[in-house]
Amino acid sequence: MLRRLLAVLVFVTLAAPVGWAQEAPLTRADTLRGSITPERAWWDVTFYDLHVDVRPADSSIAGRVGVTYRVLNPARELQLDLQAPLVLDSVVQRGRRLAVRADGAAHFVAVAAPQERGALETLTAYYHGRPRVALRAPWDGGFVWTADSLGRPWIATAVQGLGASAWWPTKDTQADEPDSQRVAIRVPSEILDVSNGRLRRTTPHADGTTTYEWAVVNPINNYDVAVNAGHYAHVAETYEGEAGTLTLDFYPLDYNEARARRHFAQDVKPMLACFEHWFGPYPWYEDGFKLVETPHLGMEHQSAVAYGNHYQNGYLGRDLSHTGIGLGWDFIVVHEAAHEWWGNNLTTDDIADMWVHESFANYAENLYTECRQGKEAGAAYVIGTRQNVQNDVPVVGPYGVNREGSGDMYYKGGNLLHTIRQLVGNDERWRQVLRGLQATFRHQTVTGRDVQRYISEQTGLDLAPVFAQYLTTAQIPVLEYRTEGSTLWVRWADVVPDFAMPIPVRLADGWTTLYPTAAWQTTQAELPGGVLVADEDYYVTVRRVDG
Repeated sequence: MLRRLLAVLVFVTLAAPVGWAQEAPLTRADTLRGSITPERAWWDVTFYDLHVDVRPADSSIAGRVGVTYRVLNPARELQLDLQAPLVLDSVVQRGRRLAVRADGAAHFVAVAAPQERGALETLTAYYHGRPRVALRAPWDGGFVWTADSLGRPWIATAVQGLGASAWWPTKDTQADEPDSQRVAIRVPSEILDVSNGRLRRTTPHADGTTTYEWAVVNPINNYDVAVNAGHYAHVAETYEGEAGTLTLDFYPLDYNEARARRHFAQDVKPMLACFEHWFGPYPWYEDGFKLVETPHLGMEHQSAVAYGNHYQNGYLGRDLSHTGIGLGWDFIVVHEAAHEWWGNNLTTDDIADMWVHESFANYAENLYTECRQGKEAGAAYVIGTRQNVQNDVPVVGPYGVNREGSGDMYYKGGNLLHTIRQLVGNDERWRQVLRGLQATFRHQTVTGRDVQRYISEQTGLDLAPVFAQYLTTAQIPVLEYRTEGSTLWVRWADVVPDFAMPIPVRLADGWTTLYPTAAWQTTQAELPGGVLVADEDYYVTVRRVDG
């Protein structure tokens, strides 16, 4: 659904956050991919009708996609995206073939006239080829063509960041989601395809292939649309949640069925109960909740979460918090399912704001730990993840060029949210803020600014300097101090203008809250052992200075 394209019409690279270091020079192709070009701004996708023939024999695909859209402001050309080496064969509208000019992956289609404001129009794009192969999915995007342990075909897609146009023609921006979508995948009949939403029909063909037609009745970001094809078993359960009965469907490889039944019983229902408590109802009751075993580690494919953690706890058996706490649950089940709220229900317009997806999903790990083991364990988990923070470049990336910021969006972002919880100082109010974000922006695309503004408004706190510090710089606030007898001097260093976050500290007579600014302030206090200790629930550094 197009939310604000007319308001953010751009065709230039916008300024990056201060201190952001580019990984590679930005190009015209980056701008065409990442910005709302004039050829994207005038039309709003309402429905994708995707049909793809997946051919493992030669690692090729062929298909078509019907694109239904609403005309916002009539124009002559629209931009469809399809990445090489795939070939766009033709585009048809109103029974005639349309002229297409290509500029790399961007294909500019001369639409049939007239295109009247408010009208619904449909065009169909036909294409074929061998899509990009993902050798290290999900970190590099594309198709995964592999085999299970019995040597049978096992196929998957994972294209976050790279974009859905790596395997089908689409308006490849997160800012415009269809209201619904059909995903019809044709595969050899020996294997089963599991895609998003609900299975509407299965159609066998005389050539030994079968089409599995899946329907998504809610908005979906296009990188979440997925192929998962293999020798799957099907385990069906239900969960009684806040919005009624939710269907749970697990698709492990057939020889892992018993293992999957045991393993998923550990976390799925407790996780749903925890996240519904903190975030509100699961966003896709109509489309169901699925876990699908994949040959890659995992991905938040909406209503068909990709799972490849080999039925073990932690992250491939490791604890990312370095505390041992993370070995009590399956990281991929929890983290990827958290994206159903953060990333799928709320999707950012621009990948530069991916912190909204990943920071909240990382923070959800903390909350799930708290649901299982208590508040102290949850805090210990998120504090432990600070060891993974690099503080290399800012969390927010440059806008309009399909470029993420730092990988610190996970651990640094999660600790930012944990810190804000302390500033709010009321867990129920904080819970209502999280639930309010989900309800207010339900099934919408958002900007990072939308999220920041909402949290500040609902908490009554001016959090703009806090967000700016943790998201747009590569520095952690430093609480500097010095002592002169019983006089304690404190200030914030390495901070953005107007940063004045209160901080609890331990003094000789107990804990108290200080209110430092960037200027030195004094108070009368004795420090235990002459050392100032800050509350570790706040993600800051403490440094003694002389003079």
